[in-house]
Amino acid sequence: MTYSLALLPGDGIGVEVIDETLPLLEDVADTHGFSVETERYDWGSQRYLEEGAMMPDDATDILEGYDAILLGAVGHPDIPDHVTLRGMMLPIRKTFNQQVCKRPSVLFDGVESPLRGYDGDDIDFVVYRENTEGEYADIGGHEHHGFGHEVAVQTAVFTRKGTEDIVRAAFEEATERDGKLTNVTKSNAQAYGMVFWDEIVDEIAADYPGVEVERLLVDAASMDLVRRPDEFDVIVASNLFGDILTDIGAIVSGSMGLAPSANINVEGEYPSMFEPVHGSAPDIAGDGIANPLATVLSISMLYDHLGETAAASTLWDAVETQLADSDAPRTPDLGGDARTSAVVADLRDRL
Repeated sequence: MTYSLALLPGDGIGVEVIDETLPLLEDVADTHGFSVETERYDWGSQRYLEEGAMMPDDATDILEGYDAILLGAVGHPDIPDHVTLRGMMLPIRKTFNQQVCKRPSVLFDGVESPLRGYDGDDIDFVVYRENTEGEYADIGGHEHHGFGHEVAVQTAVFTRKGTEDIVRAAFEEATERDGKLTNVTKSNAQAYGMVFWDEIVDEIAADYPGVEVERLLVDAASMDLVRRPDEFDVIVASNLFGDILTDIGAIVSGSMGLAPSANINVEGEYPSMFEPVHGSAPDIAGDGIANPLATVLSISMLYDHLGETAAASTLWDAVETQLADSDAPRTPDLGGDARTSAVVADLRDRL
């Protein structure tokens, strides 16, 4: 079996982690009896600075034929974040209806959490973030620029289809894990969109009587992810709330450099996209010290999505084994002084 993968290294350390982990991706495929054909597209901020667009006009037409997409990171200090986000990541997610964003948060054995009293595997939950609408819907406008009556309107959009897709996916995950789902909204203040979301959660919950449902407002959920992260199993949240909660989850689990992500088209009609949660980190770009493990774990999720579960487990287990080894190389975000290349070389040796 041969899979076609589109590589979008993007910006900053995204380029570095994609370049370093590519041999590992190919090694594991070869070991497990399948192959990958990759095509690299150097779209991103440098292209924007040179040509005024992050991607070509036909970018999604080009990407549509691939089995999956692997993204490094997007962002540049000289370009506003809303320009880079709307110019590359959001168009891909929306055009390919990647309505489910799945983000695990795991405190691996050998990694220290900034929270007292937590050891390896004490924290292990996954956030299901709605990924194509909600607060990130491009609905609104900005009028009367520069005048005293200037106004900006941003509208959150919740459709039944989009909400049902993410909620049902989260319930399915909960049935495979510990049987607990936490629904996070702000329905006390947002009495239309968020109440609508809560009602759909209640409807779908009836189909999963074995799943315990907890309901939290997003401010309480943010507090509890610090106060009791070990009690969470599956969290489902809107686009904005899921984005914020997964950053908290990454930090309480030890590092943004360990946080993988999947943007999934549920129906399988379009390619899904996999990426580390961390950004382009311009402060360390070019230093060769970026943590590659979030990208490796994202590749594991990519292989699992393609049905190559053995290859996915091999990669995930290798990361677990490396982190548990106190003598293994570690990048500075984990308290070490190793380079990106050394971490990947050690993983390849272990495989």
